[in-house]
Amino acid sequence: MVVIRLSRGGSKGRPFFNIVVADKRVRRDGRFIERLGFYNPSAKGGEESLRIAQDRLTYWTGVGAQASPTVDRLIKQAAKQAA
Repeated sequence: MVVIRLSRGGSKGRPFFNIVVADKRVRRDGRFIERLGFYNPSAKGGEESLRIAQDRLTYWTGVGAQASPTVDRLIKQAAKQAA
């Protein structure tokens, strides 16, 4: 199954997450199919904390990719920011 999930990056104590499409069997930070955006929980001031390519997200959900619960929450948050 194909899933949309977070892949952790950044350094210790300063997390940064890529929102990726990956096979469910591959480890969290391993190989992925496509990068859809990013989430930076420690963004300050005018820094962008969340970006998702909505057109690619629509495509992947259309072909059956399942989003993780955290990514679902971030998608709703991005939609709220865009409105």
